[in-house]
Amino acid sequence: MVSVFDYTDPARADALPGPADDLLGLARHQIATAAAELEGTAETGEILATALQRHGGRIVHSHAARLGEAMQQAEAIIDAFRQNGESRSVFEAWVEYQRDAAERLVLSLDALRRRGDIFLEHEAEGCPPVLVYETEKVMDGRDLPLPSNYVLLRILPPEGVQIDPRRRPYVIIDPRAGHGPGIGGFKTDSQVGVALRAGHPVYFVAFRRAPEPGQFLSYVTRAEAAFVREVMRLHPESARPVVIGNCQGGWASLLLAAMNPDLTGPVVINGAPVAPWSGRVGENPMRYNAGLAGGTWIPMMLSDLGGGVFDGAHLVANFELLNPSRTLFRKYTDLYRDIDTAEAAFLDFERWWGGFFLLAEPEIRWIVEQLFVGNRLVKNEARIEPGRPVDLKAIRAPIIVFASHGDSITPPQQALNWIVATYADVAEIRIRGQRIVYMVHEEVGHLGIFVSSKIANREHSEVASTLKTIEALAPGLYEMTIEDVTETDGRKHFTVGFCERTLDDIRALDDGQADERPFAAVARVSEVQAQLYETLLRPVLRSLVTETSAELSRALHPERLSRALISSRNPATAPLQKAAEQVRKVRTKAHPANPFLAAEALWVQGTEQMIDFWRDSRDMAAELAFHSLWGNPWARAFGAKHESRRTLKSQEELRALPEVVAALHAIEQGGFVEAVIRMLVLLADTRGQVRRDRLERSARVLTRDAPFRGLGAEQRALIIHQQTLIATFEPDRAVETLPKLLPGAQDRALALRVVRYIPGAVAEMSPETQAMLARFEAVLGLEPMTVDVTEDPLSLPPPVPLPAASSPQMSDALPVALAPLAPRPELGAAPSEPDATPRPARRGSHGAAPQERKP
Repeated sequence: MVSVFDYTDPARADALPGPADDLLGLARHQIATAAAELEGTAETGEILATALQRHGGRIVHSHAARLGEAMQQAEAIIDAFRQNGESRSVFEAWVEYQRDAAERLVLSLDALRRRGDIFLEHEAEGCPPVLVYETEKVMDGRDLPLPSNYVLLRILPPEGVQIDPRRRPYVIIDPRAGHGPGIGGFKTDSQVGVALRAGHPVYFVAFRRAPEPGQFLSYVTRAEAAFVREVMRLHPESARPVVIGNCQGGWASLLLAAMNPDLTGPVVINGAPVAPWSGRVGENPMRYNAGLAGGTWIPMMLSDLGGGVFDGAHLVANFELLNPSRTLFRKYTDLYRDIDTAEAAFLDFERWWGGFFLLAEPEIRWIVEQLFVGNRLVKNEARIEPGRPVDLKAIRAPIIVFASHGDSITPPQQALNWIVATYADVAEIRIRGQRIVYMVHEEVGHLGIFVSSKIANREHSEVASTLKTIEALAPGLYEMTIEDVTETDGRKHFTVGFCERTLDDIRALDDGQADERPFAAVARVSEVQAQLYETLLRPVLRSLVTETSAELSRALHPERLSRALISSRNPATAPLQKAAEQVRKVRTKAHPANPFLAAEALWVQGTEQMIDFWRDSRDMAAELAFHSLWGNPWARAFGAKHESRRTLKSQEELRALPEVVAALHAIEQGGFVEAVIRMLVLLADTRGQVRRDRLERSARVLTRDAPFRGLGAEQRALIIHQQTLIATFEPDRAVETLPKLLPGAQDRALALRVVRYIPGAVAEMSPETQAMLARFEAVLGLEPMTVDVTEDPLSLPPPVPLPAASSPQMSDALPVALAPLAPRPELGAAPSEPDATPRPARRGSHGAAPQERKP
């Protein structure tokens, strides 16, 4: 720092900065800025080149292959005409086809008429859930202090299905994204059906078509929390409920669990877009919509035009445009071609697809602003309401994430990348006592996650049957795979594997985060647009919109109008109904070998390919336009402050967490239970692989033998969390203090036999495992054991009396897969066990503490 007198001192003149230095500094700054901009421009150029290459390559390869198939089919049709001409005239085949086509047209139009009738009837009933099960209302959200349009329903089991009220209840939250509730129980082979067949009580979180006046998204979260509390009150002897969230219900389930970490059991989220900026370049074009069509101000304006209510039909129309060849063309041609068998399934699905629901303006604004455009949930900046931030790290229950590479709406990156953004590494997941298990399907689409029978009979079934094992996993990140399927007595049984993963495994599903930088500029522009709209246009629109005009705008929406016009309410359809009745009486199908049927199929395929070609070209142009518009230097500079991610803690900072401090303070406290679990945690760190038989032995010992048999899930989770923290931060002291936990020689010998029994034969142990076992023997003062422990030490007579766990914080712990702490081991499913695990008594709604079920 210089003073004013320095400038008057000739002796210091040369040392002071002058104009030449200013010019040099400016030049250096400009060069550095230009280099950074050139680097950013090159990055954008790479993204554009990658997008063009992937889109172009896919268009060329897929459409060339489809064109080749069409040419082969055309040749087959020509051959069919030649062969047909030998047996009968082409004219006869043409007449037969014309009659069949005319009859199918009449029946298809009548099916659309019936769809219109179902639509109007469903609307008149208030669009109730489309569940295939009978239900009864348990709780109504509009009766709560902060009313919402949500309702808790109990699924009544169908005839022949027995429900055990002591088994863990399931609470299913369906998406509220334009359609109504019911997709989670749309078929018997669904999430609801899987849980019912296993004997679990099932509850369904439904919602009415219209929101309550003044409803906020926080009211919905509070209502869902109240529903879970009511389910817990109804099942005092059961473990905490499993909460299953589908699509938009997935991130809603995470909000519920984060704001109420004491309520839920395992949280299962299916196809949930938690990290909406994520995706692969050239593959996931839906995420660019906000940057091209407008940000938050669009739903704000549509809500104002709707009288303060956002029409879900707008969302449904957008979904249909994602794959127009399927939703706008092939759905109807399939109905036309297979009208004799496809009508029932078509109408069942359309009952749900044609039920359009409404959202309050604050709800849709929060969803767009905080989640899809702002990406604030991932960045830990979301506020469910003023003063209440949402931190996904607050969730304590196991999280099971189901995603699919075939999902064009929620690709795996959007379903999983929140894990990478939330935790510094797997060590932090373990330190925080979290268990995250994910599954990635190869091909099923977005709706298939919820309605596909194959998925319901496979992935969802396995989640239902292995939740106890998942809760028993050591804290960490796992991928669940289904390795084998067998069927016994008409019921399918699955063999699963749990592979421990790292955050790099999730990152490998993506192609980096460089393509997410432009979304920051979109987020900031969206904020500015919303402020301008709210200041300049909103007052004008609200003054012009009336209740009549708002209702008329919804009635005239193309999604509703197209269904209402082709219904029995339209007098022009009366002859159609009579004609269909006559056709059904004299229906004559064309012979399957009729060549004109094959020609019809070829035309359908060709038209579908043309629409797909337009869709693929549109998606390519949209992605190129997005990155060109928002990836340039000016846009990047504008959105720079919105690029920041949440600050992740270092290992040293994690050590200062209260739970870590408490665990290390209790390092010398505990008994037999804590000692066995601690040794298994320490042992797991030495293993390169964990076989299925090891997991089965740990499950058998630690869930069926005393003193582990009576451990509840919550206390189990507490012990394994604490012992994991001790083993992570103080591994040497964790070993040295084992004698404090096992003061008696008999207990020490038995504990070591249990720990030796679970890894299996000595010959199959790694050198590191053997070294750790030898260390245990030395610190406990036991003779080295060289023989294999082949039988469960805790199940051998005579029973050995064991002291109860000595520390109240660490009593009753979770056991099963302590083994899977090794790098990327393979684990198998644990044997099934009773699902009703005792839980500390809770206060009921009238202040009474229900009796705890004794093991």
